Amino acid sequence: MSFFGKNIRKIRTVKTLSQQSFAELFDLKRGTLGAYEEGRSEPKIDTIIKIANYFSIPIDDLLTKELTVNSLLKFKANLTTDHDIITKQAFASIPCITSKNAKEYLLYNDKEAFVSDMQVLQLPINPDKEFRAFTVDNLEMSSNDKGLFPKDIVIGEMIPKDVYKKLNNGHLVLAVFEDQLVLRRCYLSGNTITLRADHKNIDDLEFPIKEVKELWRIRYVFYHRVPELADGLEEKMAMLQAQFLQIKGEL
Repeated sequence: MSFFGKNIRKIRTVKTLSQQSFAELFDLKRGTLGAYEEGRSEPKIDTIIKIANYFSIPIDDLLTKELTVNSLLKFKANLTTDHDIITKQAFASIPCITSKNAKEYLLYNDKEAFVSDMQVLQLPINPDKEFRAFTVDNLEMSSNDKGLFPKDIVIGEMIPKDVYKKLNNGHLVLAVFEDQLVLRRCYLSGNTITLRADHKNIDDLEFPIKEVKELWRIRYVFYHRVPELADGLEEKMAMLQAQFLQIKGEL
């Protein structure tokens, strides 16, 4: 059995290279590199030679031995420990849907090769769960100066189809249909899913649940700008003051 996949994964970790960065060094696609690392595909001999020469590793060692951290770092003082390697490998790689690949995603979201070639975000969240990142491209989830705006990024966790009807109403989701992606709050009733925007001038969308190809519950948000956190605090203070005055008037 070849150790090539396991060894290049360890090389990446020690050299702190992402799959994308490593792949670009050798004119490979990120999905192709992932297939090598997972043992689903074997590299061409010229690729093996390029990698071996680049990192000054004998080809025989690259293919037939499990390389150690010490050998990769040439026994330098700043050795990376096995614990460091495990921590780095725990980062989740999240395929990102953007305005440039959204149309292709609608066509090929069920193709593993396509998904593996998508641009990814790497975040320290549970790597055992499946996530999708989505770049907001409209104002449907905005309300006045709050909410989500274009270029914000949301991270959704996959909801299995058998859990759809158990999802609480009002959750923010990314729903994938045959011909569109919809980021809204979902409300389920019978066999119908209603998707509602926060923007007051946007009408609801209703679909049969069976038409949903994928449903991602939004767990994390990355804002393109710094949100006005003080606004929420002022509203809470005003509410508390009103309640205090009401209580005071009743005494």
